[in-house]
Amino acid sequence: MSQIIVESVYGRLKGEESDGVIVWKGIPFAKPPVGALRFRAPERPDFWKGIRNATSFSPVAPQPQSEIMEFLGNDTANMNEDCLYLNVWSPGADNQKRPVMVWIHGGAFISGSGSSSWYDGATFAAQGDVVVVTLNYRLGILGFLHLGELGDEEYATSGNCGILDQVAALQWIQENIAAFGGDPNNVTVFGESAGAMSIGVLLGFPSAQGLFQKAILQSGAAANVHSSAKATRVASRLLAALQVEPTNLSKLEELSVEELIRASTIVPMMSLGPVNDGISLPHHPEEAIRKGSAKDVSILIGTNKDEYRLFTVFDPEWRNADETKIHAVFEKFFGPLLPALAKQFSEKEPLNQDLLNQLLTMNIFTNPAQKLAELQLNQDAPVWMYRFDWETPVYGGALKAAHALEIPFVWDTLDKPDTEKLTGTSPERYPIANQMHQAWIQFACTGQPDTELLPEWPRYDLKNRTTMIFDVESTVVNDPNRDDRIKWNQATLQMKS
Repeated sequence: MSQIIVESVYGRLKGEESDGVIVWKGIPFAKPPVGALRFRAPERPDFWKGIRNATSFSPVAPQPQSEIMEFLGNDTANMNEDCLYLNVWSPGADNQKRPVMVWIHGGAFISGSGSSSWYDGATFAAQGDVVVVTLNYRLGILGFLHLGELGDEEYATSGNCGILDQVAALQWIQENIAAFGGDPNNVTVFGESAGAMSIGVLLGFPSAQGLFQKAILQSGAAANVHSSAKATRVASRLLAALQVEPTNLSKLEELSVEELIRASTIVPMMSLGPVNDGISLPHHPEEAIRKGSAKDVSILIGTNKDEYRLFTVFDPEWRNADETKIHAVFEKFFGPLLPALAKQFSEKEPLNQDLLNQLLTMNIFTNPAQKLAELQLNQDAPVWMYRFDWETPVYGGALKAAHALEIPFVWDTLDKPDTEKLTGTSPERYPIANQMHQAWIQFACTGQPDTELLPEWPRYDLKNRTTMIFDVESTVVNDPNRDDRIKWNQATLQMKS
């Protein structure tokens, strides 16, 4: 393993080469967001003298423990508020101007990191001759606590610190990636779950415009943004739990990270996320996209067939649940829309867990993905759609094609530690991984996902809604979600009438 030194804008960095791929780890792209910079927009990193050792990953962003994320390979052994670092994999620190792929990790905006073993950029760099970047961003209460309505202007964008961190990383890439063999004018952002939802926000985020040319959204779109009013209610609840008065927000800088993370667990999942704050994000991303904010961005977007099963299969709430309990769960999720949905989807059948999974997969993942595609099509922007249908055999097949299952296929990291817990060991996995991996590489290189390994993959349009179905035998299907989409639309129309 040899050492490679590059000259970044901020100083020299020493990486390591192995099997034809060089990796630089733990590169600062912003100042540590600590002390007076807590809950503030990121600032440019400091310069350094000499050679900085970039051969080990940085700490991950502070976050609560999560059994699901540990199951998905997340490692929180080394956490620190000083977490704004990125990692670069490249076939060569030269002037080749390779396509750049920037991964934004998922984790419901409260968990995850850019250093998971599942996100090993060596696979893309070696097999696709591309440069890969993974990054950390502030999570949960540190990344998305909206204080803009409670404090003075210095907190105006605190609810989007995590997104602003992503923008700062993309700006660092513009300034520095050429030294690592990458092309700053050919950048593809790709991400899964909250990472894809982040990309949906970036598509309508003014300061992110022009920082990337292509986007791949896996199980996320542009719908997950809180209103300023809702985010303020969440912030008020957390301030009360922390015993911090809105008139004394500077006290937040004195509290320990552990106190902040502990308090953040009292609010429901997804309560802390991007905010339509009127400043860093002036308009809802879907509205900005509707007006053309992403008209020059090519998009590859898709979902997994059984997304929500990851969250319900092991949920103890369903064990021995009676009819009353089941109805209460449906009411919690769908409220006044439930009668109309029940009429369309289960008029003669009782409400059950399978139906809940189906409806939540549609509501949270499929419908927003289709809406984003439609908004882009109205701008004549190129869009490709996929669905991941391969079902994992683990746990007796209960997970089916669940949320996050496609990640080690996209990354071609099926042999990494712990992935078998999710995917099993069947050899049929490998051709699917090769197909997805090569399609993602091709899209990053050319803006089109066609490869010789797949059937011809036409662009998505409203007439055919052509979708690539990834499975043991991958196929192209026109409008695979047609029946569900029509039923959902009829239910919403029924409620309005």
